[in-house]
Amino acid sequence: MNVIYSYQKFIDAQRTVEIRFPEDENHQRIGEEIATINGTTYVCIPSDAILPTQPVEINVVAVDVTPELKNELRAASPKVRWINDQVRQKIESVYSVSDEIKLIRTAPSAEFEAYNEFAENCRAWGRAEKAKIGL
Repeated sequence: MNVIYSYQKFIDAQRTVEIRFPEDENHQRIGEEIATINGTTYVCIPSDAILPTQPVEINVVAVDVTPELKNELRAASPKVRWINDQVRQKIESVYSVSDEIKLIRTAPSAEFEAYNEFAENCRAWGRAEKAKIGL
């Protein structure tokens, strides 16, 4: 399970202050930035990770993700765009758009079922990746 936090980055002429992410035993960052909407940055952090003390310039708040906010985050997130592109590329690596149209028109058929299973597996991968960032 993940928690989505929001905060506003502090930016002045000398510096930008961002959230301090938790780190694992190898000092690798745990969690990732999802998107920035209207000056508010949203990040996803595993619920079992403990946020370190944050810089005094920012206020990090856990967010109650409404369906409306989830849709906004999906639309604004570079990671979601990347995942969607990967799903498309996975499907296109096996089926061209014209192949897909042809198979859809031949449904029901064994060929369509094979295509549909493959496409649904690709989409399931995409949904699982989005779930990793709380979306």
